[in-house]
Amino acid sequence: MVSPTRDLSLPAMLVTVLLWASAFVGIRAVGDTFSPGSLTLGRLIVGVLALTLIARPTVATMPRGNALWLVLLYGVVWFGAYNISLNAAERHLDAGTTALIVNIGPALVALLAGFIFKEGFPKPLVIGIGIAFGGVVLIALSTDHSSSVDTASTTGVLLCLAAALFYAVGALAQKPALKHVKPVMSVWLGCLVGVVVCLPFAPGLIDEISGASAHDILWLAYLGIFPTAIGFSTWSYALQRISAGQAASTTYLVPAVATLISWAVLDEVPAALAFVGGALCLTGVAITRLRSRPTPVAEPTPAS
Repeated sequence: MVSPTRDLSLPAMLVTVLLWASAFVGIRAVGDTFSPGSLTLGRLIVGVLALTLIARPTVATMPRGNALWLVLLYGVVWFGAYNISLNAAERHLDAGTTALIVNIGPALVALLAGFIFKEGFPKPLVIGIGIAFGGVVLIALSTDHSSSVDTASTTGVLLCLAAALFYAVGALAQKPALKHVKPVMSVWLGCLVGVVVCLPFAPGLIDEISGASAHDILWLAYLGIFPTAIGFSTWSYALQRISAGQAASTTYLVPAVATLISWAVLDEVPAALAFVGGALCLTGVAITRLRSRPTPVAEPTPAS
């Protein structure tokens, strides 16, 4: 049972947001070098190697029964299919449109968790999600669409929708699994399952690494260690302690943070509207973490 004392779920989620946002920059930086499947396999291999030193897996720590099936599900769907879909989508759509569509995922998580886990639909969560999603829309609208990427690509839109669905299913499968598996161990297992799923891309990865620059290889290592190994571990720590809806809604901050990182690293200056959108994301996430006031119970009127 999780100890109620010293809950670090908020700082853990902020670390996740920062690292997952940086992943968008990393993926864009190596998008011309690594194909979607190869990029997914490469970062997962790095993630497995990094987490092996921390998780120290043993037979005794392996999940069994239903927990094992849940691990296999989110490993295939989230660590494998989601990453491949996202990487492929960015070949058809610009970053702003991709972020907007994929960020349907947190809303799907909150919606489905309300039914599946009986988390309900507290007003702060619903209102906060709406505000944060509005912020994501503004960030997407502020994105420069003058690039040669086909922003109206049906293929890209479908890939983004698939990624959002994979995100939601993966998060919802991991939530109950964390009752039986420690956060770091759950990420190690998810990465391992993802590696197995992506093994058909191994020949392509080997070929692409042989022609990659040191800069590209460093980015690949970064994606595996930071957004994957560390980012998913802090996410899992928080997900074990807060509702799936709260955890997912916090990731609405990712597009806002990704915009700032892209500005600093790729010298892409965001429009003024992007800053407004970022402020809305921050406001929305803050609201989702408020607790609903219990409905007051009317005192019985004493008989006269």
